[in-house]
Amino acid sequence: MSDRTDTPALPAPRTALVTGAGRGIGRGIAVGLARAGYAVALVGRTRAHLDDVAAQVEALGARSVTAVADLVDADAVARAVAHVEAAFADLGGIGLLVNNAGVIERAETDLAADDVEDVWRVIETNVRGPLLVTHAVLPGMLARGGGRVLDINSGAGHRATDTYTGYGISKGALARLTTAIDAQYRHRGIRALDLAPGVVATDMTAGMPMHDGRVQWTPVEEVAELVRAFGDGELDAWSGRFVRAGADTVASLHALTQQVLDADARRLRLAAAGPDDPAV
Repeated sequence: MSDRTDTPALPAPRTALVTGAGRGIGRGIAVGLARAGYAVALVGRTRAHLDDVAAQVEALGARSVTAVADLVDADAVARAVAHVEAAFADLGGIGLLVNNAGVIERAETDLAADDVEDVWRVIETNVRGPLLVTHAVLPGMLARGGGRVLDINSGAGHRATDTYTGYGISKGALARLTTAIDAQYRHRGIRALDLAPGVVATDMTAGMPMHDGRVQWTPVEEVAELVRAFGDGELDAWSGRFVRAGADTVASLHALTQQVLDADARRLRLAAAGPDDPAV
């Protein structure tokens, strides 16, 4: 945790940039934010998918803007963010960034049996993408005195698994990015949160053998509601921490806040062996 004095987050524009917004969880988040009155920027690789979601957003009476970009391409990311900032200039710029875009390995297997190039593809997409987008969005937020960054994470980021090595590595790194943003910029009005979406029925989960036969799924609306609450500042006390849709709700998080703060819990760290453990 940063030892710098916290600066209260200023009211941020009700605008959001959502990556991977063309389908799946990103689509659900974008539509949910639009339903809540947000102007939504949709960023992804496939124009047709983004245009479909833009039509949904606008049918709800919300403003949308789209930008096609490969999120591991720094120049493409910079152009996309500049386009969104310009489009939202009259609304105050980007208030909420949702780093949702991500991939998983093609094979559900352990590291030795996996294609290491595919493992690296997952790590690069899931870490470099959010890093580049956050790096591009932060200057505007800092200039305005605040903003919120939400990273779509996973239990695999803090819990070791016997398959999908690259995915676990990438989500662990993403969790460290979230804590770094909180430590570096909380005193300048920035808030950051890791949100695991649970298990949502998407094209990605449909292709994962571990979910064959699953009948219980996390409704994407529950994910979108937690994103909305964070964007509106209701979860600012949770900055730098981890929440999970399907287990946490806005109400349950409010009830748990003081306990979590007192214990400094729900944060990525090395567990100490005891109060005098010299390694921690």
